[in-house]
Amino acid sequence: MTGLRVSAQPELRAPTLVLALEGWNDAGEAATTAVRYIAKQNSGERFAELDCEDYYDFTVRRPRVEVDAGVYHRFEWPTNEFFHAPANAESDIVLGVGVEPHLRWRTFSDQIIGLVDDLGIHKVALLGAYLAEVLYSRPVEVSGVASSKELLAKLAVQPTTYHGPTGMIGVLGHRLRERGCEVASLWAGLPHYVNVSPNPRGSLALIEKLSEFVGLRVDLEPLRRAAAECEERVSAMVAGDPELSEYVRQLKRREFAQ
Repeated sequence: MTGLRVSAQPELRAPTLVLALEGWNDAGEAATTAVRYIAKQNSGERFAELDCEDYYDFTVRRPRVEVDAGVYHRFEWPTNEFFHAPANAESDIVLGVGVEPHLRWRTFSDQIIGLVDDLGIHKVALLGAYLAEVLYSRPVEVSGVASSKELLAKLAVQPTTYHGPTGMIGVLGHRLRERGCEVASLWAGLPHYVNVSPNPRGSLALIEKLSEFVGLRVDLEPLRRAAAECEERVSAMVAGDPELSEYVRQLKRREFAQ
């Protein structure tokens, strides 16, 4: 079995793991975009990669190739990468971003837990996003699942009530809690009736809530501008589609009636 390849062993101060995975857990790519944004803004350094060979069906998630004028320029396998970066003046974050596996979920989660143990991580934030009947013009609501009721109350997120299938984010949340980690799983609710990907409004909401959990310092102005531009585009899309406009009006009536 292939596993985690560590290229450098970072020296970390009170580290927190922040993880997001593309796929079922990542509507509008909001969660993975949030993690990549933090890595870029906080000068994250890549130090580890989880080998993809044993965890993916490549007919479902195919490798990508770039060809220009008949010449190969780039080839990419699905990847799961880990970066480290400062969270603030006193602590660091480990940023994990990748693709939800198709195969061997127990082994995949074992690799993540092994990394958590090796780096002495005791606090974990798992990011996700889902599609819902929400107004695109309202602030994105973040709901959550946590390792304790006290943590949920501290973060002031809407507690999630759910019974049903779960993704790798749910598996990791359960296993890390059993491991004794302080875990917060934060989820952005995005409108299902507009196709915006990546969705910077969802990413912004997740990072703002994550900052309260981690004490994260990150420049959000570029993301705020992207979120405002995204809302303007969606407003124009809704205004130009009579059927969609009527649906949004019905959503507003429902909200006001509650």
